[in-house]
Amino acid sequence: MMNRTAEITRTTKETDITMELNLDGSGSFNVSTGIGFFDHMLEGFAKHGFFDFTCKVAGDLQVDGHHTVEDTGIVLGQAIKAAIGDKKGICRYGSFILPMDDALCLCAVDLCGRPFFNFDCQFSMDRVGELDTELVREFFYAVSYGAGMNLHIKMLDGFNTHHMIEAMFKAFAKALSQAVSYDERITGVLSTKGSL
Repeated sequence: MMNRTAEITRTTKETDITMELNLDGSGSFNVSTGIGFFDHMLEGFAKHGFFDFTCKVAGDLQVDGHHTVEDTGIVLGQAIKAAIGDKKGICRYGSFILPMDDALCLCAVDLCGRPFFNFDCQFSMDRVGELDTELVREFFYAVSYGAGMNLHIKMLDGFNTHHMIEAMFKAFAKALSQAVSYDERITGVLSTKGSL
């Protein structure tokens, strides 16, 4: 098995991001974005996906959280793409329905190389902690396009915004973990085209 890790640094006038991702980790994390609730969500992503994950972000939070959250999504997508490598032997698809108290979230992933994002959720609160809830969609959109993946997130039920967002991050972690896992029956890549 190849070493499926990635280290990415991205610096702009708005954010400075350093990220390390190990797809075959144990769920260890070291996250600091300057937005406490966002940190908590990224930690949940690492823990429940069994990804080792380091993420350090210095963003222009004096403006707002948009650049910090969106750019973190871009870099995470790039890290996922880089860590996966040639995709030989992986399951490619993953899906999970995750309960979080009142919230029930469906997440489905296809690591096909084509970005597409579908998000079906309405939040009743504008903010959770210091995170603007409208940025949750921006984050996952950026991940999808950075990684070149189909990503569908659908909130099946729920009313507590904190629970709904947390269910999304955990469901995404579980679906991605499934998609990047190996299946010994797969020779090459799982596609009739012969490439992903």
